[in-house]
Amino acid sequence: MESELNQTYGNRVRVRACGLLVENDKLLLIKHLGLGKNGYFWSPVGGGVGFGETLETAVRREFLEETGLEVEIERFLFSYEFIGLPLHALEFFFLVRRVGGVLQKGTDPETHKQIIDKVQFLSYKELLAESAGNRHGIFEKARNLLELLEIRGLQGI
Repeated sequence: MESELNQTYGNRVRVRACGLLVENDKLLLIKHLGLGKNGYFWSPVGGGVGFGETLETAVRREFLEETGLEVEIERFLFSYEFIGLPLHALEFFFLVRRVGGVLQKGTDPETHKQIIDKVQFLSYKELLAESAGNRHGIFEKARNLLELLEIRGLQGI
């Protein structure tokens, strides 16, 4: 899967829009297969922004595709730059709230395989129990959910 990812998205800058949905002190996350240190990777809901698509529209679309949920944007939080050549991504994170839909495991239409294994709310403690190589890098910038939601500016590795 990583070679397909490198081939599809490598050697160019990719713009991604991501949303953080918090309910009952837990964060909604996607467990992707075929990525990460042990063959899986936990990340916030999000994905590539299409040409002519706003960041906010992309976040809403990604939530619907990946989770079946309809969300509204509450506010912009921060951006994150990932450079792990040949991959280079600029990600824009928004705080969102659920306004409709039914939580379900969706699909990632950008890949030819079903790579979404789970769509699940996790506590920050549960998330940090995962190996750093199996979770998005933004989670290394905060020790708890409150700190995560207080991050501002450009973050990265």
